[in-house]
Amino acid sequence: MSAVQKFSDERLMKVLLAPVISEKATFVAEKNEQVVFLVTPDATKLEVKAAVELLFKVEVESVQVANRQGKQKRSGRFVGRRNHTRRAFVSLKPGQEINFTEEAK
Repeated sequence: MSAVQKFSDERLMKVLLAPVISEKATFVAEKNEQVVFLVTPDATKLEVKAAVELLFKVEVESVQVANRQGKQKRSGRFVGRRNHTRRAFVSLKPGQEINFTEEAK
């Protein structure tokens, strides 16, 4: 039984929020052959794996998840905080690739 069949397609479409395109994410992608995504705060590793396999038609080897605390920011005497985020580092099986620079078809 594959991971895609366990979850509803509606839920899987909402799990991945956006790919992370940054200097660190690019370094990780080249060195460890991983792709970084912003995911919903309640997403599990199995849901992230199923969502990536469903949306990008690739095979996922493993998923690591990290919670990032939002930075505290000041504006004059007022103190605020950015939102907390959850990131998923997705390792693809050898020979698999996700290219975000291509034009969507």
